[in-house]
Amino acid sequence: MNYENLLIAIENQIAIVTINRPEKLNALNKKTITDLHKAFKLLNKNNEVRVIILTGSGEKAFVAGADIAEFSNYTIEEGTDLAATGQEKVFDFIENLKKPVIAAVNGFALGGGLELAMACHFRIASENAKMGLPETSLGLIPGYGGTQRLPQLVGKGRAMEMILTASMISAEEAVSYGLVNRVVPPVELLPVCMDIALKILKNGPYAISKAIKAVNANAKEGKNGFDVEIKAFGKCFGTHDFTEGTTAFLEKRKADFIGK
Repeated sequence: MNYENLLIAIENQIAIVTINRPEKLNALNKKTITDLHKAFKLLNKNNEVRVIILTGSGEKAFVAGADIAEFSNYTIEEGTDLAATGQEKVFDFIENLKKPVIAAVNGFALGGGLELAMACHFRIASENAKMGLPETSLGLIPGYGGTQRLPQLVGKGRAMEMILTASMISAEEAVSYGLVNRVVPPVELLPVCMDIALKILKNGPYAISKAIKAVNANAKEGKNGFDVEIKAFGKCFGTHDFTEGTTAFLEKRKADFIGK
């Protein structure tokens, strides 16, 4: 499938999704949100894909924010729908995807861009990355999950400071906060993400999907993460991957997982 604002490459069970609006610093508009939803929905169903890397085109930005010109005249109802639709179609969708999604943050990740990176399962940043939630400088608040995910990642105090001051932080600050896992030179960003993806590919895909579900449950209101973990742990015992993984370990050979 062709996408207006995305580039997708698949190789060795790894998909690289590139948001491709470099003239707009990859800003999120409605069309890009729709493209992302369609792409991730298909990749989630594609048995040839087991890990996804999400990045932005060019050297300046991952995603520099939402396309402000598109919603500057919205009403209360339209603004509410914008946030609800975006969260459902992309941000929550990616967070709960059964396949790992790594954000390769190349440059600016601001507003909706940082929210998109936070929806991914973890983040690797280039040294030139700058991150922030500047919505309050526009008379708004983050609407794509930023007020919820940022405190989970960096703590309430730091999240409050970032949101209320609308300030950007450097890649080094981001790694010290726990917002990103590591910082690498720009030329090493995708190779490092690919190396991590290859390590993930060595493990059981069914177990990977259940681990994502269990970790996410910890942050959801009304969910007992321990119960989710216990049930997911038990289900793993009924899979081919568990039998294959333990047998391979005992036989001192590489496991051949199939995801079931």
